[in-house]
Amino acid sequence: MTPVELSRTVLRAVRRAVDEGELSVVVPVRAVVTPPGPGGCGDYATNIALQLARPAGRPARQVAEILRPHLTRSEGVADVAITGPGFLNIRLGGGAGASLVREIQRRRDAYGHGDILAGQIVPLRVPYDIRAEVVADTLVRIVATQGGRAEVHHIHIHRSCAEPAGTDLSRAEPAGTDLPQAKTAGTDPSPAEPPRTNAPQADPARPHRLHRPRPQITTLRPTPAPEDPTPLGPDAARWALLHPASHDRPRISADHLLQRESNPLFRVRYAHARTRALTRNAAALGCTGDPGDVPEDVPGGGELVGALAGYPAVLTQAALHRAPDRLARHLVTTADALLAFQHTVLPLGDEKPSAAHRARLALAEAAGTVLAGGLSLLGISAPDYL
Repeated sequence: MTPVELSRTVLRAVRRAVDEGELSVVVPVRAVVTPPGPGGCGDYATNIALQLARPAGRPARQVAEILRPHLTRSEGVADVAITGPGFLNIRLGGGAGASLVREIQRRRDAYGHGDILAGQIVPLRVPYDIRAEVVADTLVRIVATQGGRAEVHHIHIHRSCAEPAGTDLSRAEPAGTDLPQAKTAGTDPSPAEPPRTNAPQADPARPHRLHRPRPQITTLRPTPAPEDPTPLGPDAARWALLHPASHDRPRISADHLLQRESNPLFRVRYAHARTRALTRNAAALGCTGDPGDVPEDVPGGGELVGALAGYPAVLTQAALHRAPDRLARHLVTTADALLAFQHTVLPLGDEKPSAAHRARLALAEAAGTVLAGGLSLLGISAPDYL
């Protein structure tokens, strides 16, 4: 069961509770399903009970108790536990990992893409600074994965009004602020072109356009790099600027070039290369990937399934919060799980390839797809050999 399918399952449980008169609420359009947070358990968690508590006129935990049996009886759900103020923690039954792998195989690079920003224009204002340019360039791609269209506008920051380093400088400006001429990230403005504003133009044939709300403007001012990162090369330079949070000062160091376990960029790219090597080595054994269940006691298996399942939510949050660092850190989590899992994929010694090996290979290949897609969104290459 994929996160999307589980979200529908949660909504069906709410609808059954409403139909049976246990709850008096309007069934929401969407139920958020994510990997469990601290204190949680199982494969996924949802805050649907907290969302419905106020309209239902009941404590969230009581709403969770009402929804729990409906969820437990749902196909593919093995168990449901309630934690905290009313979070529903869901443990899936057999086939959860296989369904997730099939979803990744089907969607390939589009896995994790959504429509939460469908039809929206996201104006991004950035100063003429290399880190701000790279963040904006990356956000153009990340916002597009959620159906939106980011437009980059450059602004001049005077030294007298510059904000101190270390301050959280990624913030939203009031809607309706005039923007400089829109352009692609990394290009210089053309002085011959007049600036464009957001002022609406009268259209007698379509008067409703006069009242259309203006898009919210986001000013991106991440803490600048202490020195020029370009000597690191394009991949390491982008990682050095994107991996830290916006308010953290990036570290420009040759450590980003080291092929060592201590280098997160190396681990992510090496994990991707390992998935490609596993496919090649399996082919030499006459083995191909076939989605199936991976037992929970396989080292790294549960963590890898959880990381892959959480990828869509991370992409959504990276787009909504204009935070590409969330994607970069999740790729490190995925890579670490894959590197712990890789040793279980292929037969050892005189073993013959079995259904278990084919299921593990399919899971590893799905991880490679996600790692390659995430690196591409960050503008970083994903080599097959490393």
